[in-house]
Amino acid sequence: MSGLNIDTDHFSPDYATARRRFHDAARAAGAELHTLPLDPAGPAGEALAIDVAWLGERHPQRVVMHTVGLHGVEAFAGSAIQLNLLRQPPPLAAGDALVLVHVLNPFGMAWIRRTNENNVDLNRNFLKQGEAWSGAPDLYRRLDFLLNPPSLPGFDWFYLHAAWLALRHGYQPLKQGVAQGQYEMPRGLFYGGRQLEQGPSLYLAWLGQHLRGAQYLFALDVHTGLGDWGEEMLILDPVSRGTNAADLRLALDRPLIDATDGGSAPYGIRGGLGGILPSALPETRIDFLLQELGTYGPLRVLHALREENRWHYFGTGGVNHPAKKALLEALCPASIGWRHRAVAHGVRLAEAVANWAFSRNDK
Repeated sequence: MSGLNIDTDHFSPDYATARRRFHDAARAAGAELHTLPLDPAGPAGEALAIDVAWLGERHPQRVVMHTVGLHGVEAFAGSAIQLNLLRQPPPLAAGDALVLVHVLNPFGMAWIRRTNENNVDLNRNFLKQGEAWSGAPDLYRRLDFLLNPPSLPGFDWFYLHAAWLALRHGYQPLKQGVAQGQYEMPRGLFYGGRQLEQGPSLYLAWLGQHLRGAQYLFALDVHTGLGDWGEEMLILDPVSRGTNAADLRLALDRPLIDATDGGSAPYGIRGGLGGILPSALPETRIDFLLQELGTYGPLRVLHALREENRWHYFGTGGVNHPAKKALLEALCPASIGWRHRAVAHGVRLAEAVANWAFSRNDK
């Protein structure tokens, strides 16, 4: 990935530092800053908020929106990508806007959690009108004893149990049953909540207020943890009036996975962010692409999530515990090589998306 000027120093040690850097970089780039304050506080009592940097047209026709941190702790890589983008923004013409949304789940980033203050996985929290805030896969219920043990972190043969279960049920059914989202066990992994959470509610309201007049929106949402080490996986969530997968693959010159294709998608979810955007912006053409930056194998990531959750509920939840450090490593490896590749993937994709989106002439 030579030829791209990447600064891995933009990886911040904590949420407060990342937020300060984002504000400074946004001001230096001439961006307009918006802040959506949230009720919870960080480990040192610091304020938490969803911050938005807006570059370009105030009432745009075409918008590229780059979001990070829907899964809190995953924001460390996404924040570094956004700092690099603010340092060298893509060119904007009349009618264009670049919108960078910094940390959709600041509680999770600040406390080194994937979930928010109510243990809600926010990418399972955007249920559509009429969907029930209830239910869990049968397989998840049967695996509750393994996924969510009511005890402090500690050795308990997790990997042996998980390997046996994969042999018994099959790897893909096991992955689908565990990760798709559940609405019955509030202390469990992948819990989607009982109502729309504060952060998502404020964010959707902000979208409706500021982007309702846009003709076209390309939403790019950055995650980490899924896929091969240092590589990107691009998952297209088809939404109403969006671009078909074949045309978007050609436009971006990248392999894309259709989220509705059960044969190629890693797993399906309920309550994902992409599916709710047409409701927030009913008159806007929308493309939604999720960028996954691969880290460690799925069992290591799942084990890290599980141990951090045990520490959160049966320990003090302090951020200096080994379970927190293991989760941070699982979703934002300390490897300089990984960090360089992650930011390079992130910046290059954002640039390709901008080239595509800003060349459109939607009517």
